[in-house]
Amino acid sequence: MSVSAGPGDRYVVGVDYGTLSGRALVVRVGDGAELGTAVHEYRHAVMDTVLAVDGQALPADWALQDPDDYREVLRQAVPAALAASGVDPQQVVGIGIDFTACTVLPTLADGTPLCELPDLRTRPHAWVKLWKHHAAQPQADRINELAHARNEPWIGRYGGKISAEWQYAKGLQLLEEDPEVYDRAERWIEAADWIVWQLCGVETRNVCTAGYKGIRQDGRYPSREYLAALNPGFADFVAKIDGPLAPLGDRAGGLTAEAAAWTGLPEGIAVAVGNVDAHVTSAAAQALEPGRLVAIMGTSTCHVVNGTELAEVAGMCGVVDGGISSGHWGYEAGQSGVGDIFGWYVQHAAPAGYASHEALTAAAAAQPVGAHGLVALDWWNGNRSLLVNHDLSGVIVGLTLATRPPDVYRALLESTAFGTRMIIEAFADAGVPVDEIIVAGGLTNNALLMQIYADVTQRPLGIIGSTQGPALGSAIHAAVAAGAYPDVPAASAVMGRVDRDVYRPDPQRALAYDALYAEYRRLHDHFGRGGDEVLLRLRTIRNAARRAADHSPAGEAAVPLEVLA
Repeated sequence: MSVSAGPGDRYVVGVDYGTLSGRALVVRVGDGAELGTAVHEYRHAVMDTVLAVDGQALPADWALQDPDDYREVLRQAVPAALAASGVDPQQVVGIGIDFTACTVLPTLADGTPLCELPDLRTRPHAWVKLWKHHAAQPQADRINELAHARNEPWIGRYGGKISAEWQYAKGLQLLEEDPEVYDRAERWIEAADWIVWQLCGVETRNVCTAGYKGIRQDGRYPSREYLAALNPGFADFVAKIDGPLAPLGDRAGGLTAEAAAWTGLPEGIAVAVGNVDAHVTSAAAQALEPGRLVAIMGTSTCHVVNGTELAEVAGMCGVVDGGISSGHWGYEAGQSGVGDIFGWYVQHAAPAGYASHEALTAAAAAQPVGAHGLVALDWWNGNRSLLVNHDLSGVIVGLTLATRPPDVYRALLESTAFGTRMIIEAFADAGVPVDEIIVAGGLTNNALLMQIYADVTQRPLGIIGSTQGPALGSAIHAAVAAGAYPDVPAASAVMGRVDRDVYRPDPQRALAYDALYAEYRRLHDHFGRGGDEVLLRLRTIRNAARRAADHSPAGEAAVPLEVLA
């Protein structure tokens, strides 16, 4: 396939907003060839200890971002990708974006972020709450308890639990901890929809985030009566999230003159409706057919799969009509920490000589299955599925004086595979088949990890044929929005790519993993389903100690004084 720009070709740009950076990709409409890419790192990264503008300490489990870092991706990465591609900007017909979710921010009615108002700059609740802001777990617990007490019809669509990561828990936390900011928030909007608003000047709400994160089911949001029962001041919350709803692949509007100046793209080209990084990847991986589960594996993992029938799956992130592609029920599950767990071990726990993924992987790969004598629970960043509890924490069982760093590292790799198997089995038990796994994301480079997943899940693993899966998926949706294809499946068939059955399960290793997985399940249920709530008690003790330190003279002195912005 030629990767040079042709004079008669048309192109689209996909922009993938991740946790730490945004990436732009220039793609040819006719065949999906990738001609140029660029990455721009967010200046403020993730604010999880201090607020950048004044250095004030943030409470435990907070994770904030600066929305102008997202605009800067458009100013920097898109022109750089265009330059790298050699494409004439006049040949670009559309742009599409995807975003982490639920990453959400409060704005005025015109889309101005509250954190950009001078009098709210130092109010943490005025800033973007990143997907891994987990400080709203108490609010999530109340949301779930009340939903079950009232037999709310939508709660089963989310596996019985609404996550602390989603719009309602974060919104309720905002109301209860900073009611002034809540009152001034005329819109409460996913970053995916906000950046599209910035591009085309028109507010839209995509059906994906509205369904999975906004609890929109059967054409309705939760009732005003339910919300008022949570907190009387919360009764109007739906007014902040309800906006013009648009299906995936639709045209949200045309690129404004201002956004054209940022990006170097022609004014008026199609801007696709926003999407979620995981869900948009299904099109890039040619995995829109039911039964093909896509695991987007990076700092965390999101699992998405289309089904033909509506089913309620315990512990899932949700099922949404058209949530992945029109005409199917889209199912989502996930693990809140995967690559982050491996990175934590390398950066903070592995000793000299082993402090790299390469060294640990090479040593761990030489071990037979089970030789380390360990089992771990993959809850370093809480549990998204099946338990939906971000107050849970990690566990390693079986440590001895003979345990060495590669043993721990391999046990951590295996723990995430066991978590994925739990999710797949929950789907299967509910009548949602998973016949094949296709993996996307940066972790596909680790052959040991991929083989572990094939052996543990006992399913063949395919690998997406692009290193920029979400950006390619966004480009595919941009091509549909620009009218180049009639729908997303048609565009996916031409522009997407995948290598199927790259890793196949080994029967002997799979049998050995069955024994380890049985122990994982026992630990999972013991610590996560009421056998022993020691992990929750430890979190309570930790939070109380941190709050006490934050309010003591010593704690105040420990807060960094430098202003980072």
